[in-house]
This record gives sequence, C-alpha cells and structure tokens, in this order.
Amino acid sequence: MNILFHAHSGLRYLVLLAGLVALAYFLSGLVAKRPFGKGGRVMGAIFAGLLDLQMLLGLVMVALGRYYPRLIGHIVMMILAIGVTHALLSINRKRPNPGYLLPVIAVAAALVLIVGAIMAIGRGVLTHTSLAG
Repeated sequence: MNILFHAHSGLRYLVLLAGLVALAYFLSGLVAKRPFGKGGRVMGAIFAGLLDLQMLLGLVMVALGRYYPRLIGHIVMMILAIGVTHALLSINRKRPNPGYLLPVIAVAAALVLIVGAIMAIGRGVLTHTSLAG
C-alpha cells in the first residue's frame, strides 16, 4: 500500500509538469495562430493519459482501504478535472478545424482543479507535508 501511495503522490509532479508544458504549447499555438496538428493531439493525450493513470492509482488505494473523509473533496475535484479535460479535448478533436482555445481551457481548468484537489487533503502542491502541520 505504501508503494501505491508514493507512486500516486509522486505522479502528481509529472501530471503538473505535463499540464504546464501542454498549457505552454497550447498557448503558444493560440498566440501564433498555428494550425492544430499532431503535436497538439499528442500533448493532449499525454496529459489526459497521466491524469487517467493518477485516477487509477487513487481508486486502487481507496479500494484497498486508504480512505478518510477529506478524500471526498479530493476525489470530486479530480473527477471534474479528468472530465473537463477529456470532454474539451474530445470536442476539439471532433471539430472540422480543431484549434487551441479548447485545449487551453481544458488544461488550465484541470490544473486549477488539481491544485484545489491537492489542497483539499491538506497537502502542499509541491510538498509531501501537510499544510496544517
């Protein structure tokens, strides 16, 4: 169980890094008015895939008994982050001319929700320690 906890906790750094890189990529494409192509799809897929992996690890931990009441807010915010990301990236992908605006909104909203979810369980975004302690 401890391995799962450390994997889930450590993966957050990769999720946040991928989100920041994707946000920068999408913003630069939006500002430069570049056509949306394979690079945008790959960036979105990497970010969404890491979010999915993070959710899977979290659900396994809850299923194995690592649960406390503060997790409710954490879980709800993470499900919202994953839902927003998948929905907006999917809508963008299905458009005749995909652009960068929906991916920017998807990743920015997800990052805000992820930070809120981390703080909901009393953790610092870039630390393993509790904010209360």
